[in-house]
Amino acid sequence: MSSPQTPQTDRPNILVVMVDQLTGTLFPDGPAPFLHAPNLRRLADHALRFQNCYTASPLCAPARASFMSGQLPSRTRVYDNAAEFASDIPTYAHHLRRAGYYTALSGKMHFVGPDQLHGFEDRLTTDIYPADFGWTPDYRKPGERIDWWYHNLGSVTGAGVAEITNQLEYDDDVAFQAVQKLYDLSRGGDARPWCLTVSFTHPHDPFVARRKYWDLYTGVPELEPPEAIPYADQDPHSQRLMEACDWRAFDITADQIRRARQGYFANISYVDAKIGEIFAVLEATRQEAIVVFLSDHGEMLGERGLWFKMNFFEGAARVPLMISAPDLTPGLITDPVSTIDLAPTLAALAGVDMAEVSPWTDGVNLLPMATGGTRPVVAMEYAAEGTLTPMVALREGAWKYIRCPADPEQLFDLASDPEERENLASDPRAAEILAHFRKIADHRWDLPRFDAAVRESQARRWVVYEALRNGAYFPWDHQPLRAASERYMRNHMDLNVLEENKRFPRGE
Repeated sequence: MSSPQTPQTDRPNILVVMVDQLTGTLFPDGPAPFLHAPNLRRLADHALRFQNCYTASPLCAPARASFMSGQLPSRTRVYDNAAEFASDIPTYAHHLRRAGYYTALSGKMHFVGPDQLHGFEDRLTTDIYPADFGWTPDYRKPGERIDWWYHNLGSVTGAGVAEITNQLEYDDDVAFQAVQKLYDLSRGGDARPWCLTVSFTHPHDPFVARRKYWDLYTGVPELEPPEAIPYADQDPHSQRLMEACDWRAFDITADQIRRARQGYFANISYVDAKIGEIFAVLEATRQEAIVVFLSDHGEMLGERGLWFKMNFFEGAARVPLMISAPDLTPGLITDPVSTIDLAPTLAALAGVDMAEVSPWTDGVNLLPMATGGTRPVVAMEYAAEGTLTPMVALREGAWKYIRCPADPEQLFDLASDPEERENLASDPRAAEILAHFRKIADHRWDLPRFDAAVRESQARRWVVYEALRNGAYFPWDHQPLRAASERYMRNHMDLNVLEENKRFPRGE
């Protein structure tokens, strides 16, 4: 039996900053020029930037479980936003904690199930979304909309200004708790290196923002509505997504699209300001840390006439990724990579060996790419609402291939067709590249088996959820602990020692 790895106090601190539903199309090389994001722009100046990073799955819970574990949803079995993340799957928090790190999470990670830590020693906030099985899709009822939790276009029609919302209240607390934790870590009471993950829910819809950020984007050209594809001309999966979002119940105007985009851009600036607060405390407390910035998945924002995520088009599937580390030369990487690569990359940055689980890890260490290395083909999976059966995708070079047994294949050349308007799957000129991707997909996936596993999971969860909602209900939602008797000044403490230990810097 192996023993835990020996703690090393010379390992670097790590700050992981995650946002929600931020499309990588707005980060071609750091934040797009029109975005008011000075803190992320400053980070980009000192970071290795990945122009073509893809989510493992374009939905919150599957994407996050994959990001943390380095495994695709077909391995984690986190197929949708109500699928349990099993406690026996190691995450980067487990690997770092085992190697002697203090690990903490402030914010969202959308864990479903009774384990709400998954390797984090401390979790500073609760989650913004439920931890139970209530959001389980049901492939036995194709075309069914579950109105109380499915997306709808009310996020578009309701876009506007507010000084406080459910999401603003949450992210204000995420930033506050992260700042307090960084202050506490600076005092030196714990000699271990730390990994703090700070995960915001913005700029996820609804597209409602504070006035100070909303006004930054008044009249910018980027507000103009993208060209929509008529429903009749959409591919079958996009049509299902439009139905899932109840598009027929809304008469979306051009002005509403502009307002939704303005709210989205404004919330990028809001979360940038929160990130700036965290960076400022790092600097003020003289703490050095590797910084990783990414999103779980993207946002279509009206492109093609689609909103939100749940597809493999660039707006939804592509995310920003930036890594700033002392020994990592800043620069731009254009080769495709995946969010599942973060777990092995974080381990490599910390000098932690993942060999014991590497046979079951889909991600790869990205550090060799900084010196000219390459990554194998990038894979994505989606098996949640809006689908009839699991769908998968591959990105290699300039090409993207999408397969779903219920739909025609799709093949796009992003070099000549960045908006993915021309499906080349039936073009004889692309027959060779299509055959190439078919071979890779055939080798990687047994889609009938994947479908059976998803259906089994859904059916089990529907039984369990309905049972647990009968009678007394015990929630799985994380309850942050606040040991009030150990905070500030209490009579079992020496006031002189307390005041000295809680001060940083000392002697100035």
